[in-house]
Amino acid sequence: MQITKQLCGETVELKVEGRVDGYWADHLAAAVDQEIRQGSHHIQLDLSQVAFLSSAGIGTLVRLYKDLKSIQGSFAVSNCSRNVLKVIQLSKLEDVLVAKAMPESLSTNEAGKSSIVEATAPTSITQIERSGALYEVYPLASESKLECRRLGDATLLERCGFGKEHGRTMEFSDCTFAIGLGALGEHFEECRGRFGEFIAAGGAVAYLPTDGTNIPDFLVAGGTTLPEVHVCYGIACHGANPQPFSSLIRFEAKKSSEPVALSLLLESCLDLSSAQRIGIVMIAESAGLIGAALRRSPIMAAPDPNAFEFPRIRDWLSFTAERAHAKSVVLLAGIALRGSAEALAPVIRPFSNASSAELAVAGHFHAAAFSYRPVQRGQVDFRTSIKALFEGQALEGILHLLSDDRTLSGGGQSELVRGACWIAPISKITTEGAEA
Repeated sequence: MQITKQLCGETVELKVEGRVDGYWADHLAAAVDQEIRQGSHHIQLDLSQVAFLSSAGIGTLVRLYKDLKSIQGSFAVSNCSRNVLKVIQLSKLEDVLVAKAMPESLSTNEAGKSSIVEATAPTSITQIERSGALYEVYPLASESKLECRRLGDATLLERCGFGKEHGRTMEFSDCTFAIGLGALGEHFEECRGRFGEFIAAGGAVAYLPTDGTNIPDFLVAGGTTLPEVHVCYGIACHGANPQPFSSLIRFEAKKSSEPVALSLLLESCLDLSSAQRIGIVMIAESAGLIGAALRRSPIMAAPDPNAFEFPRIRDWLSFTAERAHAKSVVLLAGIALRGSAEALAPVIRPFSNASSAELAVAGHFHAAAFSYRPVQRGQVDFRTSIKALFEGQALEGILHLLSDDRTLSGGGQSELVRGACWIAPISKITTEGAEA
């Protein structure tokens, strides 16, 4: 099979020569997927030089059509041979897969653009470029603020000091996002051997059990029923219903630049929101994550003040020796701030160095990695996007994100290609009834 590429405005046209059968269909899918990963969401296929199209090939075309339609992109066969058209017609998919003829008066550039389906977006979008990335700011609800609550005592983890009395059962609505140490289960005793990193957002909760299976698990809200999480410690941010976020920030690394380091992205979000502390939920295409995850539940062990000291820490934590979950789509949630962390100090870690402590970015983030799907461009809905991740993609792992210069790659930073960040300033911080 030979595939050649041509740009028509914002549409990529791939001209295919050869057979699209059970073997070559995977090669065609890989070529289209590569274009999608590079940011092309409008793709057409010229199959005029394809002599044979099998049912496996038809299945591939339908899958690509659905993938791009789900992110408001477009996919069509712009031209096809007689044999290809016959197979498409027999499958009753001509109206779905075959592009309608363009008027001859349209130029090549106009024809490419005419097939694009764009999401409706507000007219007051702000677009800027900084540090090798492009940003678009979509206003959502300018008055929205988040209330942030620190849950439990994170310092107990350092000595495995958690007991049943430190646990709490919680439900998180789709206006709340949270991260921390928790488990899904019927009651605390049933969960005690499985407590690990969790992330909750948009009415869904995912966590990484520490029972030796190393298989992440999740629950998604159904109707008015919310999943229960047994929490040892964490951070929860709550906003107003129906719109908890003040703005949506889209970002994308320029084609000539490296992926966006998490610290630079957090700096940009803080600057664009004109706030010193913000809550963020993000869906992004990953170039690799740096982080750690618990190996064992701290509830199962007797209190030990030296449990997390070297070298015994290796029995308790697994670290990413190099960036993990590259070419995945990830759900991130957490808080970022500059200056004093106040009541959040026990759960805040640095993400960047700066000339002064007031400029350095710190925070706490967890990430859930899923099988790849392109992130829809333009303005996207928070709840719908998260639900689509959990219902349509495979959950592959969960990490507590770190900035770690000991990695073999030497960067020490999680990196992202493009994505959507829902953010809002944090107006109030509470912990065990006290306010900051």
